[in-house]
Amino acid sequence: MTMPFKKLHSHIQEKLVFFNITEPTPFQTASIPIIKSGTNVYCTAPKDSGKTTTLVLTTLQKLKCEASGNAPRAVILVENKERAMELYELFLAYTKYNSLRVYVGHEQLHIDIQKSEIFEGTDILISTPKTMNKLFLLNGVSTAQLKIISIDDAEFLSQNSSYSALMSISQSIKKCQYVIYSEKSSSMLKRFKSYFMEYSKTYEFVNLHAILGFVLHNQ
Repeated sequence: MTMPFKKLHSHIQEKLVFFNITEPTPFQTASIPIIKSGTNVYCTAPKDSGKTTTLVLTTLQKLKCEASGNAPRAVILVENKERAMELYELFLAYTKYNSLRVYVGHEQLHIDIQKSEIFEGTDILISTPKTMNKLFLLNGVSTAQLKIISIDDAEFLSQNSSYSALMSISQSIKKCQYVIYSEKSSSMLKRFKSYFMEYSKTYEFVNLHAILGFVLHNQ
């Protein structure tokens, strides 16, 4: 197993070996150390470059592969129920045999049921922006322990309702790490980036060989 996988939690390394994933993609080699540092990251990379696996690995690493408290420590925002369930199943595969609790919410599930089940304790909360915003408005989720928010395939934020919900969510969160994944940049994503990171130092990193681009922001 090569870097940066060798620097991940031992439980994650065991899972990678189990899934026969021993060599990181160029995207993973470049992005994982930066995300692990706690920096806010807006990264773009082509399809099949390993963005979703990176999201899972860095989330598990951030939470040290163990449950703690009752409130979510990681929130992952996705486009719809179908994508939420896909990501949920992937997280379950990686969290089997550890104590991390993963919960998935979406518009089709009654909000009161979600509030009740989240209250019982969860570490990783996967949801859509609209459902998450509703939970915040109804005091259905605490942000007291929140460490990281990741947005998967963020192109869907071009839908005005999702973007508006996300902007509303941001007002409920005082401080945490933000990581945005997308295949390509857009004017709306740039506005979102500048809204959250207006006073941050900006770094440009371009790996021409891997055709990757990152815009990095210190917290």
